[in-house]
Amino acid sequence: MLPPRLLWRDPRPIPRFNRQEPVTMIVRDPGFHEPGGGDDCTSVWYVCRTHDRAYRHEACGEGDHLIALHCAEHGAENMWPDPRMLMFPEGFAPPLSEAQLSWVRSS
Repeated sequence: MLPPRLLWRDPRPIPRFNRQEPVTMIVRDPGFHEPGGGDDCTSVWYVCRTHDRAYRHEACGEGDHLIALHCAEHGAENMWPDPRMLMFPEGFAPPLSEAQLSWVRSS
């Protein structure tokens, strides 16, 4: 069982040309829609909750970014962890236990 709110930040961020501040992704949140097999979301994008606007690759605003997946039909959605997240499990907050990490890898 994963914790109710799960955030991920790359522990080794890539330097960017515009010196963007760190990006944190909301992977799971109890208030977000849980996508299922029957969902046909055709319009999905990332929203920066810090700046309250769409996140378009470093053109969102200055400072830290808190990114959430947003669906036109359901609003904010939980996402499955990106494969890059599994390469660096120490980027999760709260940290994943070995059992949780194996559950995420098997999904």
